[in-house]
Amino acid sequence: MSGQQNLATRNVILVTFDGLRWQEVFTGADKKLIKDKKFVGDTSDLHEQFWSGDAEERRRMLMPFMWNTIARQGQIYGNRNYGNKVNTSNMFWFSYPGYNEILTGIRNDKTIFTNQKKENPNITVLEYMNSLPSYHNKVAVFGSWELFPYILNQKRSGIFVNAGYEAVHHDNLTEQELLLNNLQNQLPSPWSSVRLDAITHQFALQYMKQFSPNVLEISYGETDDIAHDGKYDGYLYAINRTDKFIEELWNFVQSDEHYRNKTTIIITTDHGRGYLFGNSWKKHGRFTPGSDQTWFAVIGPDTEPLGELKVAGQFYQNQIAKTLAAFLNLNYNVYANAGNIIDQAIQNEKPEAPKMLGMLQKLYGE
Repeated sequence: MSGQQNLATRNVILVTFDGLRWQEVFTGADKKLIKDKKFVGDTSDLHEQFWSGDAEERRRMLMPFMWNTIARQGQIYGNRNYGNKVNTSNMFWFSYPGYNEILTGIRNDKTIFTNQKKENPNITVLEYMNSLPSYHNKVAVFGSWELFPYILNQKRSGIFVNAGYEAVHHDNLTEQELLLNNLQNQLPSPWSSVRLDAITHQFALQYMKQFSPNVLEISYGETDDIAHDGKYDGYLYAINRTDKFIEELWNFVQSDEHYRNKTTIIITTDHGRGYLFGNSWKKHGRFTPGSDQTWFAVIGPDTEPLGELKVAGQFYQNQIAKTLAAFLNLNYNVYANAGNIIDQAIQNEKPEAPKMLGMLQKLYGE
């Protein structure tokens, strides 16, 4: 899409599920797992809500917005039953490397190989956008996982990032934001590093209503954590719940003057999950086959309504960063854009400029 003119898109929103398999997206509930009492509490109730003998009906039951709206108005990639493949290019197949690849476009980056709280040395597409005068302070990120300030290198990038159990801070907090700040610490959550997705979702909506960012990322995390806990029923409920969150997001976009008919939403996941034997769906990583298999969907005014792509093709999640920028008529290249940002830092005599220059030379050989 690089170089296209006269695009209607003025805003882009990146939405991520954490660790959502392509199998559930394209075929709905797994016929073996949905009745396996090792992973499901009430098999009859789950069966009633999410089971049909027809795979296309099953997926509509699980993700009605994806298949009733995006499939009619947008595009969906990654149904491997048609040879339409989306994969990670990184070799690690877990979260930080996945989000790094999505946000930087770097193919098989070997500098990010753990989920530790490490400031990302790479300059993401969001940092690049935030460095441009037309998008400065109009970029925001909301994530359920507490590592997003590190993934976006918030200290260096200056992007507004709210993640984990961090309260939202700005000068004009609404009553709803004050309530959410309290609620996120009062509601019971089974995970110490991932807050409930409903809180993340509501924070993002409140921020959109008040500040109208042009570039937004929302990352939902429950699908991955519930799957790790081995609760297939909870995993399905989380998929269905997040699909409803995205529907609410789309409905707001279409009702708001700033966003209506001017916003493209890209939806994807950071990694896949296993599929070869009974317990492997709970896991992901280099030694769990299937973990590199992902998917993505796009909806917006510049996206032809092709629906589900049923033709063979190979795509990688490192293409998303460049695509995200292209919808705003920006030609994103991680190496060139990193150099431009560092040049600005040097010209503005920022103290971090020498360190950034050293990082660039080390990472990119420039």
